[in-house]
Amino acid sequence: MLGRLHFAPWQYGLAFTIPCVGGLIGSRLARRLVARFGRHQVMLTAGTLRACWPVGLAFIGPGIAGLVLVMTVELGLITCIGVFNPVYAAYRLEQTPPDRVARTLSAWSVTSNAVVAALTALWGVLASLTSLRAALALAGLLLLATPLLLPRHDPAPPGKR
Repeated sequence: MLGRLHFAPWQYGLAFTIPCVGGLIGSRLARRLVARFGRHQVMLTAGTLRACWPVGLAFIGPGIAGLVLVMTVELGLITCIGVFNPVYAAYRLEQTPPDRVARTLSAWSVTSNAVVAALTALWGVLASLTSLRAALALAGLLLLATPLLLPRHDPAPPGKR
């Protein structure tokens, strides 16, 4: 963004600072949305919406329009993540037997960090072989398939099986 799109450093900072408010908004909304629409519906909706936003990053251009696009896409993405993550974490922990919660959280943390590192490196290589826009577009398109991995049914809690 600083080199190819000629954003000033303050614009780069603004592009990623303002959208972080979406995480706060999303996390504050999560409980109310679950109370109103149910955990499973919120998880599916927010999980699907968070996969739609990254495609927009492939269309970023220079100038104010590009800055507004980055802020809009990131705000939408981070807000959806702010709703989804606490609901999904509660769902996963509810499915975990009580004697395995610590191990599950440790494994979850390690694998999440490892996957982020591996995919960052992989997409860096892809971007260097193709172009930044092509790598972003491909990542966005692949993310559109991730809602298919979400649980389709809300299983009974472990005590009621």
